Amino acid sequence: MADPPTSPPEDLNKLSFWMPGNYERTVRRTSESYQACKDIIACMKDRAQVERQYARQLTEWSKKWKSVTDSRPLYGSLMRAWQCFFSSTERLSTLHTSIAQSLVTDDGERIRSWQKEMFPRKMFCGFKESHDLGTAFSRAQKPWVKRLKKLDKARAVYNKSCQRELQAQDKENQAKRNANLSESKLSKIQQKKEKATQERNKARDRYEKVLEDVTGFAPRYMEEMESVFDQSQEEERKRISFLKQTFLSIHRHLDITNNESIKAVYGELHHTLMSISEQDDLRWWKNNQGPGMPTDWPKLEEWIPPVKKHKAKKKEKPQRATDDKAVMIGGVRVRALYNYVGAEEDELSFRAGEEFLKVEDEDDQGWCWGVKEGGDEGYYPANYVLPVQ
Repeated sequence: MADPPTSPPEDLNKLSFWMPGNYERTVRRTSESYQACKDIIACMKDRAQVERQYARQLTEWSKKWKSVTDSRPLYGSLMRAWQCFFSSTERLSTLHTSIAQSLVTDDGERIRSWQKEMFPRKMFCGFKESHDLGTAFSRAQKPWVKRLKKLDKARAVYNKSCQRELQAQDKENQAKRNANLSESKLSKIQQKKEKATQERNKARDRYEKVLEDVTGFAPRYMEEMESVFDQSQEEERKRISFLKQTFLSIHRHLDITNNESIKAVYGELHHTLMSISEQDDLRWWKNNQGPGMPTDWPKLEEWIPPVKKHKAKKKEKPQRATDDKAVMIGGVRVRALYNYVGAEEDELSFRAGEEFLKVEDEDDQGWCWGVKEGGDEGYYPANYVLPVQ
């Protein structure tokens, strides 16, 4: 228990916790704490919006410059390093989106749940804690207030009696200086002064008696008020402890310097940047855009005779014996001089050096009919083959 209050300046004394009604500031802490929780939720909701906007800006920046990068003449490890900025940015965007989500769902919902549990309401009386504290403070302060009122009244009476005594003293001094004043009048003035002095002494005695009662009651008053105040302090301690943990949780979500995902993003980016190799990039350019590129140097190319496309009616295979052209029994084995790819379904394709049977002589348009060992058959240019010796 604290010592009885001394006599601070008048303006400070009016603000003192011990003065009537000033406990209301402590009672209001409950509703103010409730409002503070609402403000913290709104504050973190705005911060979450900032995180979302930043995540969107990161994504937009990445998409914009990634498309620009694809059209720029960088290559090799240098291009990979530049592109790594965009992949790391996309991962950062995802991270900041998750931060925003944590601020709203984790921290915000945690505060709301705690609010609902720690701030029960009393019908028509606001918060139950505020009502109970206000009632307890008022009950503890009521006897003290009555004594203070008596003390104020006794002090006022004493001050007024002192003023009357001073006035009577002034009249007596003036009367003594007045030579023309009769003895009887002077005696009356002196009697009034003595009566004023007696009244002042009585008022002072009453004032001192009331003050003694107030001073004697002060320890009990302070003990009861501090008991209620300690209850309020305990509830406030719980609120401070909870909000401390909440702020630490918010800090963990916002502190990306210790985030393992962030470390991984920038670690990979740094590794990619350090992997830029002048020699590898120069070698790539030499092999893909420079003298290291493969090329077909000029060489002798054999002449391939042109193919005469026939316009004759297609051969019907089942009626071969009725056609005018001679059919060779067993056929003549020929070897291809050049590659040939049939342009139509009834043409035979082959590669240079491949052997097959010529089963019909050349027609008037320079085409023969041939059959391969696998059963494939069709027209082919007669000048593309020679008989096998």
